[in-house]
Amino acid sequence: MRILVLGAGGTGGYFGGRLAQAGADVAFLVRPARAAQLRRDGLRIRSPLGDAEVAVACATAEELPALAVRQPFDLVLLSCKAYDLDSAIEAVAPAVGAETAVLPILNGLRHYDALDARFGASRVLGGLCFISAAKGPQGEILHLGKPASLTFGERAPGTGTAHLRAFDALCAQAGIDRLHSPRIAQEQWGKFAFLTALAAGTCLMRASIGGIVAAEGGAALMEALYRECLAVAGAAGEPVPAQAADAARETLTRAGSPLTASMLRDLEAGQPVEAAHIVGDMLHRARAAGQCAPSLAAAWTHLQCYEARRATAAPA
Repeated sequence: MRILVLGAGGTGGYFGGRLAQAGADVAFLVRPARAAQLRRDGLRIRSPLGDAEVAVACATAEELPALAVRQPFDLVLLSCKAYDLDSAIEAVAPAVGAETAVLPILNGLRHYDALDARFGASRVLGGLCFISAAKGPQGEILHLGKPASLTFGERAPGTGTAHLRAFDALCAQAGIDRLHSPRIAQEQWGKFAFLTALAAGTCLMRASIGGIVAAEGGAALMEALYRECLAVAGAAGEPVPAQAADAARETLTRAGSPLTASMLRDLEAGQPVEAAHIVGDMLHRARAAGQCAPSLAAAWTHLQCYEARRATAAPA
């Protein structure tokens, strides 16, 4: 199996790097400066699961069409930020041939409409990941905690099965924690509900879970956010199983927890955030289902104000 990974940042760099480290046929689609760096220094991973320095293949957007003709790709691993989705789709399009599948591991669900429209639903697989990782100042991949897993599955029976089996085997060879799920929609909604509550709460309060629940009414706020998200999942026909919901609720209300969403870290750094793709989308799904979600609405308003203020402050 030949794999193209979009970008060599935290998420794509980590998983693609682990696959390459294990001998998989992986190439990274990157900008020219990053390509020069990778060709010079290789891909460096710093992780509690083991450091690595791997020589990797890479290509720029200019080089990709010819490369895809010479050596067609079987799978494109898409790990961009949601606000870069349109440009990401155009970037990988030359690599998506008649037998190529696309595996997005973005947060949320809204990206599937755009991917299906561009490549066809039969080519777009279901996926998600659990990892906290970033690109360091010297281009190294910094894995910031022990969790590092992939979950993937067929969105319709028999669609992409062969590709996913081959990918599963490569992940096993690379020692990547993974789940080839027969119920990928349920897995996606489970993460979507948890992540939305986490992002909405920590961004709205500008605090960690521990900081929020230490405040009067803080635990109740996190409970309300998660309850609203669970209701949306139920209305979509993918209720989060009770055991998973209980575990998520405990995490979202744990006293002393330093946990924050990566969205808060981006917000505090003055960066773009995936607000529309996560919090906004969840709220809009709630309203479409006729549900009242006041806590999500407050968080979404807050995030829109942040984006508007950031746009106004941006240099011309």
